[in-house]
Amino acid sequence: MAQRLTTINNPSPGEKEYKDLHLAQLKEEVAQHTDSLRKTMELIEELHESGLLEILQAMVKSKDKMTGIAVEQLLRPNVVTSINNVMALTGVLGNMEPQMTQKMVASVSKGLKKAGEGLEKDERVGIIDLMRALKDPDVNRSVAFGINLLKGMGEGLKEQSDKGHN
Repeated sequence: MAQRLTTINNPSPGEKEYKDLHLAQLKEEVAQHTDSLRKTMELIEELHESGLLEILQAMVKSKDKMTGIAVEQLLRPNVVTSINNVMALTGVLGNMEPQMTQKMVASVSKGLKKAGEGLEKDERVGIIDLMRALKDPDVNRSVAFGINLLKGMGEGLKEQSDKGHN
């Protein structure tokens, strides 16, 4: 009498069939992405010819060391302070009108140019010269601006001081 079959044997693909299947899938993907693969290869060739590919390889190989150096540099007190200052300035600039910022930058630039020209002349300025200068509308405008700037700064300092005491 014949024995009953209790298990079904599915032959698993051999290593060759497995590789052939994956190779066929890879060929299909290459065929689908021919243009992008060509551009990628051109980019890699350009990186190689310029020497940047070797630099990138070295950077990747020494990533742990480079990360340590970068973190060490970022944690230096002056770098942390600079980052905090940039963040504070960004907040201040974000509250200013762009037209006013542009006007101020242009005015400071022109003022620095004039100041440089004045330094080259090396003239001494006395009290009478200061009094005459105040009659010049441009100087008077700058002095008035400076006084208002100082007043606003003083008000801001008081507000900040009051906030600190509450």
